[in-house]
Amino acid sequence: MSERESIFSAAQYFIAPDRSEDGWNEQSHRSREWEHAYRDRWQHDRVVRSTHGVNCTGSCSWKVHVKDGLVTWETQQTDYPSNGSETPDYEPRGCPRGASFSWYVYSPLRPKFPYVRGELLAMYREARQQLGDPVEAWASIVEDPEKAKAYKSRRGKGGFMRSSWDEATELVAAAHVHTIRKYGPDRIAGFSPIPAMSMVSYAAGSRFLSLIGGVPLSFYDWYADLPPASPQVWGDQTDVPESADWWDASYLMLWGSNIPQTRTPDAHFMTEARYRGQKVIVVSPDYAGSTKFADQWLPATAGTDGALAMGMGHVILKEFFVDREAEYFGDYARKFTDMPFLVTLDDHGDGTWRGGAMLRAADIGEEGENDEWKTVLIDSRTGEPVVPNGTIGDRWGEEGMGKWNLDLEGVEPALSLFGSHDELVEVSLPRFDGGETEGGTTMRRGVPARRIGNRLVTTVFDLALAQYGVAREGMPGTWPSGYDDASEPYTPAWQAEQTGVDAKVCEQVAREFAQNAERTRGRSMIVMGAGTNHWFHSDQTYRAMLSLVLFCGCQGVNGGGWAHYVGQEKVRPITGWQTLAFALDWNRPPRQQAATPFWYLASEQWRYETHGAEEFTSPAGPNKLGKRHTADCYAQAVRLGWTPAAPAFNRNPLDLADEAKAAGRDPVEYVVDELKSGELAYACEDPGDPANFPRILSLWRANLIGSSAKGQEYFLKHLLGVPDAGVRSEESGPEERPRDVRWRDEAAEGKLDLFMTVDFRMNGSCLYSDVVLPAATWYEKHDISSTDLHPFVHPFNAAIPPPWEAKTDWETFNLIARKFSELAVDHLGTRTDIVSAPLLHDTPEELAQPGGIVRDWRKGECEPVPGKTMPKLIPIERDYTAVGEKMNALGPLVEKLGTGVKGAAWKPDVEVGELAIRNGKVASGAGAGRPAILTDVDACETILALSGTTNGRLAVESFRSLEPRTGRELTQISEERVDERINFRDLAIQPRKVIASAEWSGVESRERRYSPFTSNIEHLIPWRTLSGRQSLYVDHEWMLEIGEGLPGYRPPVSAGQLVGLGGTPELEDAVEVTVRYLTPHSKWSIHSEFQDNLHMLTLFRGGPVMWLSPDDAEKIDVEDNDWMEVYNHHGAVSCRAAVSQRIPSGAAFFYHSQDRHVNVPISEVTGSRGGTDNSLTRISMKPTHMIGGYAQLSWGFNYYGPCGTQRDQLIVIRKRKGEVVYQ
Repeated sequence: MSERESIFSAAQYFIAPDRSEDGWNEQSHRSREWEHAYRDRWQHDRVVRSTHGVNCTGSCSWKVHVKDGLVTWETQQTDYPSNGSETPDYEPRGCPRGASFSWYVYSPLRPKFPYVRGELLAMYREARQQLGDPVEAWASIVEDPEKAKAYKSRRGKGGFMRSSWDEATELVAAAHVHTIRKYGPDRIAGFSPIPAMSMVSYAAGSRFLSLIGGVPLSFYDWYADLPPASPQVWGDQTDVPESADWWDASYLMLWGSNIPQTRTPDAHFMTEARYRGQKVIVVSPDYAGSTKFADQWLPATAGTDGALAMGMGHVILKEFFVDREAEYFGDYARKFTDMPFLVTLDDHGDGTWRGGAMLRAADIGEEGENDEWKTVLIDSRTGEPVVPNGTIGDRWGEEGMGKWNLDLEGVEPALSLFGSHDELVEVSLPRFDGGETEGGTTMRRGVPARRIGNRLVTTVFDLALAQYGVAREGMPGTWPSGYDDASEPYTPAWQAEQTGVDAKVCEQVAREFAQNAERTRGRSMIVMGAGTNHWFHSDQTYRAMLSLVLFCGCQGVNGGGWAHYVGQEKVRPITGWQTLAFALDWNRPPRQQAATPFWYLASEQWRYETHGAEEFTSPAGPNKLGKRHTADCYAQAVRLGWTPAAPAFNRNPLDLADEAKAAGRDPVEYVVDELKSGELAYACEDPGDPANFPRILSLWRANLIGSSAKGQEYFLKHLLGVPDAGVRSEESGPEERPRDVRWRDEAAEGKLDLFMTVDFRMNGSCLYSDVVLPAATWYEKHDISSTDLHPFVHPFNAAIPPPWEAKTDWETFNLIARKFSELAVDHLGTRTDIVSAPLLHDTPEELAQPGGIVRDWRKGECEPVPGKTMPKLIPIERDYTAVGEKMNALGPLVEKLGTGVKGAAWKPDVEVGELAIRNGKVASGAGAGRPAILTDVDACETILALSGTTNGRLAVESFRSLEPRTGRELTQISEERVDERINFRDLAIQPRKVIASAEWSGVESRERRYSPFTSNIEHLIPWRTLSGRQSLYVDHEWMLEIGEGLPGYRPPVSAGQLVGLGGTPELEDAVEVTVRYLTPHSKWSIHSEFQDNLHMLTLFRGGPVMWLSPDDAEKIDVEDNDWMEVYNHHGAVSCRAAVSQRIPSGAAFFYHSQDRHVNVPISEVTGSRGGTDNSLTRISMKPTHMIGGYAQLSWGFNYYGPCGTQRDQLIVIRKRKGEVVYQ
């Protein structure tokens, strides 16, 4: 442009435009070239299919629009395979959160380069230059207390320095090599949640960890999304119907699940089904998003849902089993539940009896394989005890071949002994609505009993009637006089006093639920979720709710049963994924660890307990548990092999193997002898010993510190060493301290040497990390996703390459693995590792400890026998120099040992050959000649090829593998799709519907919706439980000890009594209110994600907000949008008030979860930055969730274990007094 042209161009801004008289338009001489960039945005170059890996359960398919190499916007895909003419289709799928994701691609919060904490990087560079060896350089820093404290104390204080990928991965690899060499590989942990949302990304880190002997931590139990009741009842974890199956339900209860808010893409199935005549009942303490769709709202007080369910069960049992037996219900109960099975009655010592262990074949004189594991019932034709097919005793061993099925072969189970009894006896049953401790009191009610041999027995059904308070003529004991008797559990009137739900409404809904199920043969459904599951006693709440679907024959029926949705839990191609993710193709078993007890010890929260397991012991139990700290319960569970522990021992497992070799001993025998002599101990028995610290923690796809760290302030203080953490609790007094776990005078701080986070958001975890590596977003990589809520497998595709210096998770961990292998040449080489592994579910190890009787070898009650009375001990040879090569090759164990899941196994020989063609072969190194897994697409192909849900041949093979054991023909379930292979390129064209496989319990087809346990009902495959049936009764000694052999109601734990609230002495005159603290899933984010983009911030207030009722707000003189201080003994939060009529009095809602990024002032209580939602929580572990080695109560990764519950807390709220300040 010439100078003259420039002058005229500038002059346009000084010329007044010609405006119309009405002022609505004008004619201007100004150039409009500036608009082209905005106009061009909508003229995209191409559209790429991808999805979002965000644990929202949506797994929606999206069109990503790209212009000039930039992601500009996204819209919903509309090409899902049809559900057929009888059911609405899945599209459109999406929500405002997904429609705003492209903001993250170019977000100012995005880490663009590798960053290392400044103090650490400076020391590392100096040591690296002086010593010349990265491993020795790292050691010189972390083994020097002053140097270690110098960078650990700066965590969370900023000060990152930009590094290069080469330098950052070298530092990380050096830290791993040093830690393995000095402390052991089990001091290295990794946390990444919800693999279903991006399977290859999860597998990238877990495969690396598994190859080096590190520890992937569980997540489902840690999030408290895992329902322990699912294993207790079914021996399965969260097998649930797809959302289209809601359409088939004619009576739908939404109970603790807010579908329109948290399952937005699927909510249309619920609303559409109402036009089909479906009745919708909503149970929620607040007027939730789902409540507006309800035909009837039951506003149960938060945490009392179990009481409502028990009241409904009382009505169903009385009207449909006792007053008259509904034929369908009775047949279902006899065939598919444990209600006809016999329970021994033990003398309680006060003139009453109590429920004991289930009667076994050995008790009636039968001799044979696994006779202690075969449960017994009465055949009503003969009146004699019989052992039916299908118990867990038939699942394992030669004698059970062909018998593990639910074919009764003419046996007619007697549901009750009433009328054929020898005597009527009183039993002591637990009740928890009173008493001096959380263990409650007892009630006396009668059951019909019969003597078999020297044992007095009754049926599970008879015990259940006594528990629920359903009387029959002549029964001794104290019984309710009717539905309106509020003095005795579990009548409708009794529940009304607990829940606030009118007794008549409870009675009406229970009757309708059952009548509908009787009329439709089971099409009554309960959708449940976090609102009922995030409580300490969630298992009892869930068992009470699940009993309704058992009583009414709803489970295993399309349109019926449970539907538990809390996260994106279902990895549809589970067999292929776990093979890749845990390096099962190279070494077995992998180290895996239950996250909740890991964090409980690592963050030193065990040092702040004010109660023990005895607080929860019922006087109706056998009283064997005694006074015991929660940490002592865990230590016992570890040494008995019930649950894993990492680190395992107080010595490096590599050194133990070397010592055994030097002594010329078998390594397993050597470790057992060392344990017996006391020379070797479990690491969990002394968490404060530096030798037992976790040393390295890697996060990817996770925001531990900003989202899930229950007891966040304890994490900051003890795990990370942050000096201004806001812990407000006093440590346990001498009387509350453990006996088996060592107490050290000084609590450990700053345990972690390296905290690394891989992410595309500078989230709360990144801010406290030592190394932050920039990750690709979901629009920049290849991966696969699946969900509970639909039957499709979705692809991620790279719409653009990762910008700046970001890399995919697959690339990142491969870089670290290669660098690790280089450094291992001089420092590790090939070593033997000794893995301590728990007794696993779905293996013969679940028969390890008969009768559910606790025998501790440490106390001399039995001998320590690996795999029986203690953990398995497995030596594994690890070539640390070949880790990088093994990451990129499919190992030989796939063919040698096969693959499988849930106790079934098969060999994918054909698939290995096909993968070698599709992916190519590795040319040299440890994986020479093996199928390559070089790229993320190769990893996707590997997962898809090795799973029956995406490979029709393997689907048929999976069912064929069950046929010899069950004696049933099963291959027809998936035979229609035997020739189908789903590969990654197929997914890129269109999402693909998965294939019915033995990996999951449901029968599905192109026209049939997935519903769990339909294969059990229709093909007589047993459940993976003690009796082989759905379990109402659980007879492990610890379950009976705390009064939970049967479902019952346990109120929220009294946090004020057990933990204390913590006052503010400096403000004693402050007006305060004490309320229940609830942390529901957010409407404006998915966990900690999405809420910090402009679209979401404009939909809510931004920054931390706590919702409370007008009544509670008025008590403390708070108006909407006022600043408040919220606190208890664990920490404090500074936030604004959202005063709303929809919140019930006595509760406050703080939506989960917000990073401390936006509008978080200094707290008046702590003097430091106001906390997150988890600053007000702590870890509380229930001892019964540690049980293992016993039928369905055996450990499995994300299957059973202690949960990180957080809803039993009380908080204090007051109006902020001083000025709001931010520094």
